[in-house]
Amino acid sequence: MVKHISSFGRNGVHDYLLIRATGIIMTLYTVYMVGFLACGPDINYLSWQSFFSGTFTKVFTMVALLCVLIHAWIGMWQVLTDYIKPTGVRVALQLLIIVTLIAYFFSGLFILWGV
Repeated sequence: MVKHISSFGRNGVHDYLLIRATGIIMTLYTVYMVGFLACGPDINYLSWQSFFSGTFTKVFTMVALLCVLIHAWIGMWQVLTDYIKPTGVRVALQLLIIVTLIAYFFSGLFILWGV
């Protein structure tokens, strides 16, 4: 059995389930945001700030961001392992993607929570 050290899940079934679960959470977040935009007050700075100052919205946004990052990593890992055959190039691209995803996570954390 070949171990994939750089894959997010333990195996293909685990990755499949993670993709589906993150997709569901991202869909729920999209419905939540569209609901606010469609049924909420007029969109201005104060309404947007009060919406994102709520703990539920902050936590849900961070969960959705984490889901996007997991979803992106699994998808990019699959694409890179399928189409980039030279190991050095693939590892370099994977490292670049990992650094970018970590930067996105911390950007979202700092923006939402003001850490």
